[in-house]
Amino acid sequence: MSEAEAESALQQAITQFNQQEFYACHDTLEALWTEAIEPDRSFYQGILQIAVACYHLNNQNWRGGMILLGEGSKKLKTYQPSYHDLDITHLCTQSLNLLQKIHQLEPELRGELLVLVPKIRFK
Repeated sequence: MSEAEAESALQQAITQFNQQEFYACHDTLEALWTEAIEPDRSFYQGILQIAVACYHLNNQNWRGGMILLGEGSKKLKTYQPSYHDLDITHLCTQSLNLLQKIHQLEPELRGELLVLVPKIRFK
């Protein structure tokens, strides 16, 4: 995949993520991730993990969502404050904030937190 194709695919993945099309975002990022080399490979994987976490949360798979929110945020930590013109600090902060709130609530109340699903924004 050329650099221009990778950039276009990343833009598509961000749009899908922000429109909460998390499964489609996963597919788009997976295609990038499998062909990428470091440091982009881990970067794509971190966003992919957060996207899959949000997919799980929307399906009330709290455990899977919490695990992947933590793993994705941890992976993206080294890309802060920004990478590929994306505000990674903001994404990590939102993701970890959501993770903390999920931990604090009883399972039957967690669905109310879905309004806190993170967005990816440009720097």
